[in-house]
Amino acid sequence: MTSPLRAFLPATERALFQRIARAQSEGRAPSLTAAVARDGEPVWTAVRPSPEGGGPGVDVQYRIGSITKTFTAVLVMRLRDEGLLDLQDPLDQYLPGTDAGKATIAQLLCHSAGLSAETPSPWWERSSASLRPTLPDVLGGKPHKHPAGRRFHYSNPGYTVLGALIEAVRDAPWGDVFRREILEPLAMTRTSLEPQAPCAEGWAVHPWADVLLPEPVEDLGLMAPAGQLWSTAGDLCRFAALFTEGDERVLNAASVREMCTPSVPAEAGEWDSTYGLGLQIIRRDGRTLVGHGGSLPGFVAGLWVGVEDGIAASVLANATSGPLPSVVATELVRIVAEAEPRIPEPWRPLQEVDRDLVELTGPWYWGTYAFGLRLLPGRVLSLAPLAGPGRRSRFTAEPDGTWMGENGYYAGETLRVVRHRDGSVRHLDLGSFVFTREPYEPEAGVPGGVDEEGWRGLSE
Repeated sequence: MTSPLRAFLPATERALFQRIARAQSEGRAPSLTAAVARDGEPVWTAVRPSPEGGGPGVDVQYRIGSITKTFTAVLVMRLRDEGLLDLQDPLDQYLPGTDAGKATIAQLLCHSAGLSAETPSPWWERSSASLRPTLPDVLGGKPHKHPAGRRFHYSNPGYTVLGALIEAVRDAPWGDVFRREILEPLAMTRTSLEPQAPCAEGWAVHPWADVLLPEPVEDLGLMAPAGQLWSTAGDLCRFAALFTEGDERVLNAASVREMCTPSVPAEAGEWDSTYGLGLQIIRRDGRTLVGHGGSLPGFVAGLWVGVEDGIAASVLANATSGPLPSVVATELVRIVAEAEPRIPEPWRPLQEVDRDLVELTGPWYWGTYAFGLRLLPGRVLSLAPLAGPGRRSRFTAEPDGTWMGENGYYAGETLRVVRHRDGSVRHLDLGSFVFTREPYEPEAGVPGGVDEEGWRGLSE
């Protein structure tokens, strides 16, 4: 079953459906639903088995587990953007008295605060939230397993603490803030804290026999910001559009890029996977994807976005284990990206010409390394090696006439145009490095000077 909107080619739709059908069959899930969006627009949805066979339809809610964490992280970033907190602030500046108080907000967001992975016993996903009525009950007596800031250590209690932080700063329940600041602006009408019919039933599938066991559904209480939410595949793709270009109603593009930037070192041997601010970041098939996986007893979920391709895919299933939705979702992104590559925007010349900027473009040399400086739309400068790998960055204009590195090696570094007294360009100063029009140009003020005899051959 597919949505009425058929923006993909029939062969692409068949490949997508074949992949989720195989995932449901081989993963032995009672049902599996998926959706794909491109450039923020929903394009394709499907469910296996079909409603005609007794399975749920595409509008049915599933529990999404830890994908909830990304919603919580967006709320924290909104607080930062409003100037109500700084990511480098320690937690106890806003929530005094917790055993996690010395950790910074950024460390909590990227799971580098060193907190324990889970709450004290019993297993919080399958037990009543009444057993953990306060933050000390969630954190336990000794919540730190590692020094803060040293390594990635995934922590469910860490996101409970972030939920409490949001409540303290907003002076409102986390669920109310979540509905008001994310669900309503994005028109996510099928996402909620509690299940809203129609919703799938969660099942455990016996590992050695084709039989089922119903899983309990617990309200997570204080742990809600770490994994409470219910949603549909289509609603999740609507949320995923936020991570392709930002949405001023929820979070601007600059803050979205910050969330999508690696914040912790990858574990040894796992160089293709790391974590940003509330988002997992992986490399698959030569492309970078951001998103999150999720699971709770009876449910598994995956939401992944190929930012460069503008493609988002979500996969949900009502089984405790088996179909690996995160793997399937990344493959759905790949299928679309390879079968129907994005058509580039048409090239158009600039409408206004800044001759001083045009004068800066062309080859520049750092020592003998050749670089090219290009002028991009929006008064953006791009510096990159003319051949091979090397340091490359984009630069945006600052009010004082300098340029600030946006990404790459020179992110946060200042590019200055140094001129002669007559106004002509002498050289570029980039983080103290001198870039000249000719290699080691004598008149450009290269530190250490340039040999007076100039270039020469090697004497025998």
